[in-house]
Amino acid sequence: MRIRTIAVPLAVTAAMLVAPGVAAADSGAGTTHVTGLAGASSAQVEVARDGDRLHTEATRTQASKTLEVDYQVQETGYWCGPAATRIALSARTAPPSQTDLAAQLGTTENGTDDISQVTEVLNGNLGEGWYESKYMPNDPPTQEERDLLWQDVVTDVDNGYPLVTNIVAPPGNQPPGYPSDQTVYHYFTVIGYDDANQSVLIADPASFSGNQIYWLSFDQLATLIPPKGYAA
Repeated sequence: MRIRTIAVPLAVTAAMLVAPGVAAADSGAGTTHVTGLAGASSAQVEVARDGDRLHTEATRTQASKTLEVDYQVQETGYWCGPAATRIALSARTAPPSQTDLAAQLGTTENGTDDISQVTEVLNGNLGEGWYESKYMPNDPPTQEERDLLWQDVVTDVDNGYPLVTNIVAPPGNQPPGYPSDQTVYHYFTVIGYDDANQSVLIADPASFSGNQIYWLSFDQLATLIPPKGYAA
């Protein structure tokens, strides 16, 4: 996560204005549920909490699927790439630490430069070549780019592979809890979808205002990625 203009705290431990369908940070342990957006067909996603670590349970309905992952808040203001990569790996294997992944990714205080670094590290840790780097240079994205992104979301999640996306979130087009007066450069992980209303389940390591696991419309996801890319 990199922010243009002033810095903000990485994570807020108590949620303030939390949108519907959000698993928000609080203290201690317990289980919460994340409900879908309006028009969703998905079952509630069960989220087990232990401090700042979350574990989502997999769900499946006729129109939706979500994956089981191990979530952590990013450990520094510039480790969103390592944290998002760790979340994705956790769906398939015991993932390395954020520290190890930051070293593998070549992450610096300027962040993780390009989605291709994430793709390489995902494939290296899984010992396979599933992931490819996909770029969306057009802003707004073309219909072809949007169609490919949705196809990648469904195909990857159906096969048990979360997507890691590199986003640019300017004022006026931001996920829940983001600082509304700043442009945020960030990585987060797509861990589910609902075809009934074209929404995606996000595991967001920034935990802005405590928002960690939440549903986002596919239309908004598609506008957040340009001119960056995603690993799928």
